[in-house]
Amino acid sequence: MPATECLKIGEVVDTLGISADTLRYYEKIGLLKKINRLPSGVRLYNERDLSRLRFIQRAKTMNFSLDEIAQLIRMRDNPTRARKSVRKLTQNKLDEVEQHLATLRTLKNELTLLVNLCSGSEDGCPIIDDMSRDDMSSDDTDKSG
Repeated sequence: MPATECLKIGEVVDTLGISADTLRYYEKIGLLKKINRLPSGVRLYNERDLSRLRFIQRAKTMNFSLDEIAQLIRMRDNPTRARKSVRKLTQNKLDEVEQHLATLRTLKNELTLLVNLCSGSEDGCPIIDDMSRDDMSSDDTDKSG
């Protein structure tokens, strides 16, 4: 796209695969700066807006929340001074992912055990029996952290 060309909201939807409602929401909460509009009110997105939207998309795929993305955008606007903060925020996200992976590994092992017990059982269903136990501790029932 040439530097002077702007896209309407529908074209941005087609180009980036972001819904029009999401684009409006990002502008409303300040992830996008106020978008230029035609006198008719039609939004016009320039290359800088698209770059920011791509940044938001990449950050979302890394599981950053919208609040964290807002912080990253502020840091992006002043990268030299923000290096330490970006590193800390990213390390925190990595720690969250590692914790989530550990929880998923435990869940995988438990489900594998239950599937194996079920395939070897002649009586009832160990999966249903295990989930029906009344003696589960709160640690077992709330694995969401």
